[in-house]
Amino acid sequence: MSSARQPAPPRPTSRDVARAAGVSQATVSLVLGDKWRGRVSAATADRVRDSARELGYRPNLAARSLRLGRTRTALLVVPALTNEFFARVYTGAAAVAAEHDFGVVLYPSPDGAGPARDPFASARAALDGVIASSMATGTLGALRAAELPLVMLDSDPEDQGAAARVNLDIADGMRQVTEHLLGLGHRRIVHLASAVDTWTFAVRARALEDAVREVPGAALRTVTSALGVRAGREAAEAVLTSSGPLPTAIVCDDDILAAGACKAVRRRGLRVPDDISVTGFDDLALATAVEPELTTVRLPAEQVGRRGMSALLAVLDGRHAEDRDIQVSLVVRGSTAPPPTT
Repeated sequence: MSSARQPAPPRPTSRDVARAAGVSQATVSLVLGDKWRGRVSAATADRVRDSARELGYRPNLAARSLRLGRTRTALLVVPALTNEFFARVYTGAAAVAAEHDFGVVLYPSPDGAGPARDPFASARAALDGVIASSMATGTLGALRAAELPLVMLDSDPEDQGAAARVNLDIADGMRQVTEHLLGLGHRRIVHLASAVDTWTFAVRARALEDAVREVPGAALRTVTSALGVRAGREAAEAVLTSSGPLPTAIVCDDDILAAGACKAVRRRGLRVPDDISVTGFDDLALATAVEPELTTVRLPAEQVGRRGMSALLAVLDGRHAEDRDIQVSLVVRGSTAPPPTT
């Protein structure tokens, strides 16, 4: 004898939430749409959220999107998927998006830091806004043509066209690295610079040059490299086999280049940091995977993503986005020491 399947309980509605919280449906919409500030008290907003949670209420996103004329989807454009920094930016952006019933589509620009194509037949029809990390607004022409709100992360504040901008204090990070090395007594410094022509790497170069220039007797040599361990190793090897005195420190634009520089030092029969100190930038997982572990600048990538998504939500809601730079910090590990005595 089989029993009839019991019908599923009806899905709770916003009317049920309103009844349980003792408010109107309009108030429920304001609170759950995160538009209650200045219109509803914080106590009422908490009561609505508690009622929705107890009832297991979930908004009908498809219906709400049609009503608002929005897709509740943002596009995050990054130069590459292979760099851990951008994965962490995505993690932060997606976390904030989920809190507001938004989705984030991750899109690596086909040409790296070059022009990004529209990944959809019409970005305007598919998206509510765009967040771009470590790129220039000039590379986003196809997406800007869709007239979508654009939030730029780690990009030139002089570029026009962004509705909001979230930057790290990159210059201060490089100043911290340089002051650390100069304080240890280093005076012959090589900058292993990224060959990628973007604002963030240009800022690092200027900050390093300015800091070295202020110290009498300090000399700086710059060599460029593609972003890769092998490329960084080959560029550093070229420096170490050239004529003239060896550098006592190699300052790298990121941890990947620094890993290559450490390999070059070892292949030369030298030691890090006894003979040559090496520094990185970003504090990727790689920084603690190499031996000795890298002295580097920690960039809070997830915070960048969170701030970027929050900025886009503010723009969509007609609010002012926070524009204060995110602070970075030097992490001193085993790859730096005073220069060898001669």
